[in-house]
Amino acid sequence: MNLFGLMQTSGSAMQAERVRAEVVAANMANAETTQTASGGPYRRHMVVFAADQGNSGFLNSLNRAAGDLTSPRPINWPSSEPAGWQAPGVHIAAVIEDPAAPLKRYDPGHPDAGPDGYVSYPNINPLTEMVDLMGATRAYGLNGSAVQAEKGMIASALEIAKT
Repeated sequence: MNLFGLMQTSGSAMQAERVRAEVVAANMANAETTQTASGGPYRRHMVVFAADQGNSGFLNSLNRAAGDLTSPRPINWPSSEPAGWQAPGVHIAAVIEDPAAPLKRYDPGHPDAGPDGYVSYPNINPLTEMVDLMGATRAYGLNGSAVQAEKGMIASALEIAKT
């Protein structure tokens, strides 16, 4: 994988974490929504990540470049990736609804109260949502730092090439 492939990998992770943070924000905004267009209380949404395998893994690249690793011959590393090569990364496989049952609170004066006086509220725990948001923010920041480090490596390589 070249340095630009590393940037693609970090970039895909940053996009996925941004979506995760947006879903958490939507959950927090709708934590008290008792009636949606579909008729029930808001359902908590969760993001499911999936790995992009790219065109080939590291082991396949190593095997292609080295041949049989048991033979004592030098490894000829390829200078660039083949045309159409895609860096591995991450993408959003799905945004799913939490199957947990809504919370029931007794509030007979609420307009959405049933005949028994209970109102169905979303099963959203603000602490869980804040932990998810902190995780998304931290992962986004770490991937941003990785991109900055990669840019520094490229700049150093260009500086070495100039001399």
